[in-house]
Amino acid sequence: MQGLIGKKVGMTSVFDDNGKNIPCTVLEVGPCVVSQVKTVKNDGYAALQLSFDDKREKSSNKAEIGHFKKAGTGPKRKMAEFVGFEEDKYKIGDVITVDLFDDDIYLDVRGWTKGKGFQGVVKRHGFGGVGGTTHGQHNRLRAPGSIGASSWPSRVMKGMRMAGRTGGKQQETELRKIKIIPESNLLLVKGAVPGPKGGYVIITK
Repeated sequence: MQGLIGKKVGMTSVFDDNGKNIPCTVLEVGPCVVSQVKTVKNDGYAALQLSFDDKREKSSNKAEIGHFKKAGTGPKRKMAEFVGFEEDKYKIGDVITVDLFDDDIYLDVRGWTKGKGFQGVVKRHGFGGVGGTTHGQHNRLRAPGSIGASSWPSRVMKGMRMAGRTGGKQQETELRKIKIIPESNLLLVKGAVPGPKGGYVIITK
């Protein structure tokens, strides 16, 4: 599962060869530095640790500074491991760019959805609310309603849809690649990508 780390820039639209307007998400992908090479002999599995997005040394601890110094680069904000790269093809300190996706049509993009905080059942699960307001009903429009039975089972069943924290979860979606702009490290994919502008994403193929 080869991939890179990126950042969501925003959304735009482009026209295809037939004049159709396609909504796209613009991702800044790489350049990613190989900050660690894991091998079966030393770690029990083979993988590449990639790092992305520069970070000031002032905001880094000594362990981070020392870790990235081995790769000949400064501290980075985001790190992720990827398996599936050819063994011995990359070594520590190498830089991998968005050109990695040149030959691919579809890519898996994993982001973190926007956190909404603690929300009620109407926003969280799409409940319709209680409905009418006749017969003296008051202040119950967005209430969850009944959540369980009486003497049996005398408890709320697991998985009951109720109010709670919403968003802030990993979400992965398969999107079609529209265009690569290598000189600007940009990747355009069709459709929406989870997360806010400036949020990190993991792109794999």
